Amino acid sequence: MGTRKLSRTGSHRRAMFSNMATSLLLHEKVETTLPKAKELVRVAERIIADAKNERHVEVRRVIKDKVVYRKLFEVLAPRYKERPGGCTRILKLGARRGDNAETALVKLV
Repeated sequence: MGTRKLSRTGSHRRAMFSNMATSLLLHEKVETTLPKAKELVRVAERIIADAKNERHVEVRRVIKDKVVYRKLFEVLAPRYKERPGGCTRILKLGARRGDNAETALVKLV
């Protein structure tokens, strides 16, 4: 199974999803377009699973912010320890006014 290219280079995509995942874990919600939201859920679920299994190196590759890193291991990983998956939720918000793009809210459950 591949990933969506989203009209970006590989390095741009990695940086974008790293930043979006950092924002999601810090604020516990983020608003974006629907295709980006679907990819963000994949990234966030993997990060949370790695944190639950104490895989610090894999998490550090994506999450660079020290505050978010600590929150992930001290608050979020224990919160989702008993949950087998599905730690995020996508809520469709409708079309954006400027370009009619479908928007969505990604939240931590």
